[in-house]
Amino acid sequence: MMQYHANTVDEYINQLPEERKVVLIRLRNVINQHLPEGFIEQINYNMPGYVVPHSMYPSGYHCSPTLPLPFMNIASQKNFVSLYHAGIYASPELSKWFTAEYPKHSKAKLDMGKSCIRFKKMEDIPYQLIGELVQKMTPQQWIKIYESVFKK
Repeated sequence: MMQYHANTVDEYINQLPEERKVVLIRLRNVINQHLPEGFIEQINYNMPGYVVPHSMYPSGYHCSPTLPLPFMNIASQKNFVSLYHAGIYASPELSKWFTAEYPKHSKAKLDMGKSCIRFKKMEDIPYQLIGELVQKMTPQQWIKIYESVFKK
């Protein structure tokens, strides 16, 4: 995994090679245009992240309560760009919706792990679908799912 060290999302993006910089800027713009109110953007796990802040969810992340509740991240890796979406991992309905919609938006085969979607060909990134995915879950919905799935 490529490691970039930055204090801000702009610093992270500015470290990238030009061809990746363009992709991450576009992904960031799509996410920020569609992100429900309440999530905030910050560096999270050494990559751009979107989290539920402590002001909205004081308990924070159960693995490390000093961290805000993570929701989504984007990253430039050695051989691909990745989108990490915790909602896809925690919500079978959302995962089913995304996997059904993906072929309608991209020629590439879906390369997805539990929460990680990998894009090896930058021209095959389905930005419109990512925008739809981003707006499907509010911070309040994410907190409810998170507590039911991870905090037992």
